[in-house]
Amino acid sequence: MIEVRNLSKVYQSGEIAVEALKKISFTIEDGEMVAIVGPSGSGKSTLMNLLGCLDTPTSGSYFLDSTDVSKANDDELAEVRNNKIGFVFQKFNLLARDSILHNVETPLIYAGIKKKERKERATSLLNKVGLADRLDHNPNEVSGGQRQRVAIARALVNNPSLILADEPTGNLDSKTEAEIIDLFHELNSQGHTIVIVTHSEKVAQQTNRIIHILDGELVKDEVVLG
Repeated sequence: MIEVRNLSKVYQSGEIAVEALKKISFTIEDGEMVAIVGPSGSGKSTLMNLLGCLDTPTSGSYFLDSTDVSKANDDELAEVRNNKIGFVFQKFNLLARDSILHNVETPLIYAGIKKKERKERATSLLNKVGLADRLDHNPNEVSGGQRQRVAIARALVNNPSLILADEPTGNLDSKTEAEIIDLFHELNSQGHTIVIVTHSEKVAQQTNRIIHILDGELVKDEVVLG
């Protein structure tokens, strides 16, 4: 699914070069559920942007589904994001004035899918995440946990190869956090590859594997037992 080879990212701040990532290498297989953890400033957000094809590395390579996307141009990166990656964000990033159904349908509109199929696919996924009775509600009419379920349904609607979640439980209470992690486990058991970027060791320990990032370097790659 993912192969990262000597991935580096350098940002120029005036005359100073800041190394955000330093020659990181790892692989993630199809069907894994992996956490990437590290404190603020460790480079994990930079790594997430590279894995999500939101940015390109300064050097090194990134293969997604056996395709080297590290040298892709902006149009090619946009196509990869639309077709292969589903994003889940800490702040949900939902359209506040649109219905939950329309929020989930939106990626399909950009993909040119016809209205009937859009509604069928979005409704099916909202049913899958337990929101079949909330289709006509707006995001501000449901709880934070339900909003994150909407975001997860939206992430799945294009049937992506990879679900990339950035601090997906950061704005949730502990009970709701557990429910969202349970949903990720359910999706993973159905074959979805999931990468969760988090500062929370508690969340990370509920995945199958933890990649630790510190000062731009991969310092530990561990399998979670139990």
